[in-house]
Amino acid sequence: MKRIILLLAVIFVGVSHSVRGQNVAVKTNLLSDAVLNPNLGIEVGLAPKWTLDVSGQFNAWELSNNRRWKHWAAQPEIRYWLCDRFGAHFFGFHLHGGQYNIGGFDGRLNLFGTDARKLKNTRYQGWFVGAGIAYGYAWILDRHWNLETEIGFGYSYTRYDRFRCAGCGKRVETDKPHHYIGPTKAAVNLVYLF
Repeated sequence: MKRIILLLAVIFVGVSHSVRGQNVAVKTNLLSDAVLNPNLGIEVGLAPKWTLDVSGQFNAWELSNNRRWKHWAAQPEIRYWLCDRFGAHFFGFHLHGGQYNIGGFDGRLNLFGTDARKLKNTRYQGWFVGAGIAYGYAWILDRHWNLETEIGFGYSYTRYDRFRCAGCGKRVETDKPHHYIGPTKAAVNLVYLF
C-alpha cells in the first residue's frame, strides 16, 4: 500500500509542474459510486495522443447480517487516443492489484470460472494482481467536463483464504490460488479537465 501511495505521489509531482489546459483530469467512476465503492482517478497527458490514467478505490464497509464488502484496488492504465487526448475513441493497457475481504452475499452467478454463489455462506480474504486491455470513448460535454465509458478484458491471479461463514473465523482453505479471465474493467466516468 505504501508503495502505491509513493508511486502516485511521484507521478503527481512529476507532472504537476506542467499543469495546463487539457493536460490533467480527475474523475470518478459512477458505476462504482452506485454500488458504494468510493473511487478517484487522475489522468495526465504524456504526448498528443497518449495519457496515463491511475484510478483506485477503497471500501471499508461492513454491512448488516455479517456481510462484508471490504477492499482496496489500484489500476494504472496507459491510453492511446485515436484523435486528440481526452476526446473520442481510445485503447488502453492496464495493470491492477489490491486486497479484499468479502462474504455473506447471495451472488447467484457462476461466470468466467468464478462462482459467486459461494459468497452466501463463506468469506474470502486475499489479494489479486493482473493486466488487461480496454476500449473506451469520451464525450466532450463542455470545456472542463467529459463523460467517458470504458470496458476492459484481461487476466487476474488471486490467492485467498476461505472462511466457513461470513462472520466467523474458522478457516477452511489457506493460500488457495485462482485464475480469472474475463472483464477487468467497466466504467462510466464523470471527468473534470484542468
